[in-house]
Amino acid sequence: MTEELFREDAYLKSCDAKVTKINDLGGIILDRTVFYPTGGGQPGDSGTMTCGGNAIKIATTVNDRETGELVHVPAEGQALPSVGDEVALEIDWDRRYLHMRMHTGLHLLCASVPCGVTGGQIGPEKSRLDFDIGEMKLDKEEITEKLNAFMEGNHDVTSSWITDEEMDANPELVRTMSVKPPRKGGRVRLMHVGDAVDLQPCGGTHVKNTSEIGRLRVSKIENKGKRNRRVNIVFDD
Repeated sequence: MTEELFREDAYLKSCDAKVTKINDLGGIILDRTVFYPTGGGQPGDSGTMTCGGNAIKIATTVNDRETGELVHVPAEGQALPSVGDEVALEIDWDRRYLHMRMHTGLHLLCASVPCGVTGGQIGPEKSRLDFDIGEMKLDKEEITEKLNAFMEGNHDVTSSWITDEEMDANPELVRTMSVKPPRKGGRVRLMHVGDAVDLQPCGGTHVKNTSEIGRLRVSKIENKGKRNRRVNIVFDD
């Protein structure tokens, strides 16, 4: 399996790797990578893969659901490397960092709206979470104020790992109602925001401190059913 360097250090922008397989669709599998694959509402990384002086544009990165392989998807019409080739990887850092800020911002949104999460999506300019609010009423200005208070609290964002058995014994850690926690090799990664701001399983990439997120604003709250509300956030530059 591909060594996922981004799990331990989301700030790595580049690395060297070796091609281990080219799948039937032309997807490139490596022994290690800094490219994050689509998952948890976060888009897969794009960037470049250089092999023998030839720069290959990587359009996105995904997980193959059938094989479990992490696949680098090249843009169409490019020459592919061969199995065994040494390559140099570099992600589109500006895009990734926006995703990291937004993803961490959604953890603050979870802390601001104490309801089950029914869906979500991360983008470089705006993101959203869907909540099962029951009888609760949501207010844009109130949530915006909470978000920025958390951001300005300069809370460290750290991670730890627990076993699948520990995860099963603590179901209250899971905020997402329709998506199972990301399990990898018999363990689950927990993301901690501060000492008590937010704690939940998450496989995405995040900033190291909430101050890096910048100011956020709830741009819209949408009615998506009797109990479901979609809360959209944007950077409030």
